[in-house]
Amino acid sequence: MRYLEIFKQLNAIPRPSHHEERVADFLCDFASRLGLDFDRDDQNCVVIRKPATPGHEQATPIVILNHMDMVCVAEAGKTFDPLNDPIEAYVDGDWMRARGTSLGADNGIGLSMALAILEDDSIVHGPLEVITTTNEEDGMTGAANLSPDFIKGRKVINLDSEDYDTITTGAAGAYLQIHHLPLNRVPAPAGKLSWFDINIGGGRGGHSGVDINKGRASATTLMWALLSAIGDDDVVNLADLDVGNASASIASQAHAVICVEQGDAAQAIKAREEHFNEWLHDEYGTTDPDLHCTITPAEPRKHIISADDVDALLTALEQIPQGVVEMSQEMPGTVLTSNNVGRITTEKNEFTISTHTRSFVEADMVKLGNDIKAAFEQEGATTELIMSAPAWQENQHSDFLKLTSDTFNQVLGWRPRMVAMHFVLEAGFFVQKFPGIEIASIGPKIIEPHSTGEHVSLKTCADIWNVTIELLRQLA
Repeated sequence: MRYLEIFKQLNAIPRPSHHEERVADFLCDFASRLGLDFDRDDQNCVVIRKPATPGHEQATPIVILNHMDMVCVAEAGKTFDPLNDPIEAYVDGDWMRARGTSLGADNGIGLSMALAILEDDSIVHGPLEVITTTNEEDGMTGAANLSPDFIKGRKVINLDSEDYDTITTGAAGAYLQIHHLPLNRVPAPAGKLSWFDINIGGGRGGHSGVDINKGRASATTLMWALLSAIGDDDVVNLADLDVGNASASIASQAHAVICVEQGDAAQAIKAREEHFNEWLHDEYGTTDPDLHCTITPAEPRKHIISADDVDALLTALEQIPQGVVEMSQEMPGTVLTSNNVGRITTEKNEFTISTHTRSFVEADMVKLGNDIKAAFEQEGATTELIMSAPAWQENQHSDFLKLTSDTFNQVLGWRPRMVAMHFVLEAGFFVQKFPGIEIASIGPKIIEPHSTGEHVSLKTCADIWNVTIELLRQLA
């Protein structure tokens, strides 16, 4: 299929959030090659316009929506530079996977389909606008800053959905914050010290929205628990801390460098490794069977982080929730509100911590976000609000959604469910900016997005392609 060839081209272009310039260039060149009109805004969002198939010029204009960025994560030990290295995809039966990294099927597959539609003049459609936004995965600044006249159409097919058997008709809001907690580095203690590398790895991680209720381990809470437990035995001197890969992912790995006095304290740490691994197996053997912790000798460091600053970090983390906060009463089985600590890093003079709060109730989301901010500010942090994305709920009885459901039934012989999902879509911004807009969000089956286990079903890609083509024909 042509869209798979285009997907391969996309995956040769590094496209992590905040670094979409090269893929935006690719989209503009793609439009120029086809002789199509296009615009590119100052956020690098691109819209490509294709005239209607002859005889269908009076049809309702249709918008196809995708985003061009992806969450780039790599397995521990994998040499991978997301700003320069391509994604190495391969086919495994019906599945497409990536070697040691996330795949980028979210949302590269949908974008590739949209480009293939632009390229194929045999497809019947009305006036068409293909819009591709930036930074969807880490702030949605592309959608948030769109000009109100960037698109004209008011019926949108969003190909950024991961549940093949559903039409997504609603999505949670999101409140992404970065907390900057000052730290001071002081000389390492005098005397005989034992230095250790602590590595937690093998977690399944996953999408911090759709996977948040699956009971998976967060390396954030595991590292916090381990450091706190070691601190019960002796003074822990922390020299470095690096947790998680991306704000929108459940942290699957964590690394710390610590030192303690030689002797009983060092022996106690090695004992902790065995006990901690036994606990990990008992607690997460089903959800994260490969989860493990290793504690190995490390090279000595000249400096450590002051004990007060480490205590401030651990105290703040203790005050905030990680995972599901509340389940919905109106939508059984659906998470209403959650929070995820996706990344913790130690810069030169500060800890940097990301918290990603989601809820279908905006007031609850903002309150929880403010409570989290207050917990960090109590310890001396400053907080940067990266994204406050509105929740979105479509009218499930609209003619547009009925036609979309009818098309699934006509093409595939079954009707999809209509559901609201605990992930964030740009739809909320589009509803705010473009009055009267209607959105149907569909897509192939993508498993484990935002993780190194991400894979996509090729059969469902073909099915969604056929549904989209027929839906365009009927709308024309």
